[in-house]
Amino acid sequence: MPDWKLEDAQSGAVCGVDEAGRGPWVGPVVAGAVVFLNRNINRDLLNGINDSKKLTAAKREMLYSLLLKEEEQGNLTFGIGEASAMEIDRVNILQATFWAMKRAVQKLKVLPSHALIDGNRLPSDFCCPCSCHIGGDGKSYSIAAASILAKVYRDNLLKQMALKYPGYGFENNAGYGTKEHIEGLKKYGITPEHRKSYRPIREIIENS
Repeated sequence: MPDWKLEDAQSGAVCGVDEAGRGPWVGPVVAGAVVFLNRNINRDLLNGINDSKKLTAAKREMLYSLLLKEEEQGNLTFGIGEASAMEIDRVNILQATFWAMKRAVQKLKVLPSHALIDGNRLPSDFCCPCSCHIGGDGKSYSIAAASILAKVYRDNLLKQMALKYPGYGFENNAGYGTKEHIEGLKKYGITPEHRKSYRPIREIIENS
């Protein structure tokens, strides 16, 4: 379970950063950044925060709402950053993810003295000093909170996208290559939001 150890190893305002949406075939990659300004926060939030992949959708939604309330009360600040499918195609998913992370941190109300980034790769030319932490969303409250914000925000984007592009199941699959998504591609073709550099989408374009 997450704790404050990674944050306590740094000084000043420390933010956690995580992303959602590297694997899907469609839509942006989204990053969240969170700085806890006050640790006297809702106990249900603190007890529930964890790696977003280990939480049910309902639990993520509940924690997302609690995070928004804590932000309104001034106990934390968060930022959400995106990199579009077009940007992913232009620079590759790793670099686009770093762009989304940088954009998320730049939206924080305070400039962090350090960023704790989930994963095993560090972005170059970042907006503040940073360190990477494999499995960080299961170790750090800040990274775990960022993972929840990014995941729920992106899932909601895909639900909106499903209204514009029905038939692919984006509201259920978040853009991953499920059977429903594949059937939608066969029936309707690709959308402007599909990542054309991803092999399954590239093969459809090449064979059409």
